[in-house]
Amino acid sequence: MARAQREIARLRELVALGAVAPARLQEAEQRIGDAEDDEILHRTLFGKIGVQELTEEQSREMLEAAQRRHDRQADSVERKKKLVDAGVIARGEVAPFEEELASRRLMLELAKSRANLLEELTEMARREQALEAAADESAAARPAKGVMEHFEGDGRFTPSELKSVTLAFEKKFKRSLPISANGETTVHRALGFDHRGRVDVALTPDQPEGVWLRTYLANNEIPYYAFRSAIAGKATGAHIHIGPGSTKLRLAD
Repeated sequence: MARAQREIARLRELVALGAVAPARLQEAEQRIGDAEDDEILHRTLFGKIGVQELTEEQSREMLEAAQRRHDRQADSVERKKKLVDAGVIARGEVAPFEEELASRRLMLELAKSRANLLEELTEMARREQALEAAADESAAARPAKGVMEHFEGDGRFTPSELKSVTLAFEKKFKRSLPISANGETTVHRALGFDHRGRVDVALTPDQPEGVWLRTYLANNEIPYYAFRSAIAGKATGAHIHIGPGSTKLRLAD
């Protein structure tokens, strides 16, 4: 990277002297910009960081890097098309640049999808925290009856039980259990919310899969919290929290 930056500086001097065409400097700057953004995406989009451990700052960097790569390639395609119109290059020479643009557009959509999932996890954790805050304010501020259902079970939830629940769900519905948060996550820690040994499942408690899951948990004495709707004027976010309640969740009960 340092070598590439030195080359950029040299090209700028040559362009200023008129010894090199500005287009050559522009292409070099695009290459180094792509290299820097590729490094960011390698860490945040394709690296070992799970979406549950992705911070909001990393998510922002990921989106901005993907957007810059897309925009640079879009500019390149437009420049090539102008050369085609001017008769400088053949139309076929633009195709590889358009293919690369399509690839970068797909990567941008993937980054947006990952960022949206992080936002959903963050909102879910905030809603759980809001339940605790509402319970602390006054009895009148507690969630309406039926918004949250609590089953104490035997008061514990083990990894082997999570495996059993997952396998049973897959056997019943022919798809994976939609786990949105497994154990402690960056989002929950940032909100001061202890989520170790607990699992959030993105299912509405009263949809067929949610009813089955609650029944399975109850039959196996596995504790859970079922949230049927959002609170404090929010309209979405129903889910099922599997595992013993933290202190905050018990206060919300």
